[in-house]
Amino acid sequence: MLEIDGIHTYYGLSHVLHSLSLRVEKGEVVCLLGRNGAGKSTTMRSIMGLTPPRIGKILFKDESLIGMKPFRIARKGIGFVPDTREVFADLSIEENLEISERRFPERSLWDRSRAYELFPALKKIRSRKAGCLSGGERQMLTIARALVTNPDFLLLDEPTEGLAPLIVAMLEETIGEFRSLGLTVLLAEQNQKVALGLSDRAYIIDNGAIRWQGTVENLRENEPVRKKYLLV
Repeated sequence: MLEIDGIHTYYGLSHVLHSLSLRVEKGEVVCLLGRNGAGKSTTMRSIMGLTPPRIGKILFKDESLIGMKPFRIARKGIGFVPDTREVFADLSIEENLEISERRFPERSLWDRSRAYELFPALKKIRSRKAGCLSGGERQMLTIARALVTNPDFLLLDEPTEGLAPLIVAMLEETIGEFRSLGLTVLLAEQNQKVALGLSDRAYIIDNGAIRWQGTVENLRENEPVRKKYLLV
């Protein structure tokens, strides 16, 4: 469904991603693991066209995304949950979802009602301004807002970072349901336990390049690789 081939991405003169390649097949949950600053978020932003790569290919359903505006990439069926948890702070939860909601003839699984079923805590406070939400509530809203665009591919960038263990467990259960709902997921995470528990395959990124790839089972058994690239 998604294929990245040899992308080089820069912030100004800073060369951040170095010939990065990865793929995600339809129906998979694939995790991108790495320490802070390894290049996980830049990979996500490259896919969404927010920080376009200067070199390389990004194909989604065999169509090139290079040079495409972010809003057009979203309309192709990619939902993005950034690590910044950006919301429209002056709008209510309900209004945030209302302005994000999109329906397509080929995919119309999600609407506000379905999002509230997934996150009942949001329904109880749906008139509250998004700027007044806790970190966990904001993360639920950013995921719900991505879902109501009716994607069939979801990019999740550090969804559990900085959250209380109870909220992390709730989000872990929610993300685990996405596969059964027909979503394909690329998950960028530092939390190995969460990421490996949810994923089929893993990539490890370090200093902007993929250093290891394989199944989750192989990574669990490969302690030297985990120590070298993932331990702080």
